[in-house]
Amino acid sequence: MLLKLDFSNDVPIYQQIRDQIVVAIASGQLVPGDKLPTIRTLAEEAGINMMTASKAYQLLKTEGYITTGRRDGATVRLPAAGASPKTVEDLRLKLCELRLAGMERTDILELCGKLIDEEASEK
Repeated sequence: MLLKLDFSNDVPIYQQIRDQIVVAIASGQLVPGDKLPTIRTLAEEAGINMMTASKAYQLLKTEGYITTGRRDGATVRLPAAGASPKTVEDLRLKLCELRLAGMERTDILELCGKLIDEEASEK
């Protein structure tokens, strides 16, 4: 698994791992049933602490993007349909940030449409 981690970024490494795996699932690079590297392997390949890798996997498991088992390791799955309350609140915060940056409703909707189209074309 190829991850691009930015150690100078303010975003914690475990969050970067989580985000990149979610994007890979959404884009079809990872599909349900795909095996992810073990925590130890991920940590070694990425040059990070095993606790950081474990925290990323635990977050993905809590959010429903992976399942874990002693024998199977981490396996990709799709979360339940519909947005979680946390995802809705995260989106609400981002929308507020865009409005505070001076964007109007129509501009925000246009940007969202553009991003959705880009996401669909990457599949």
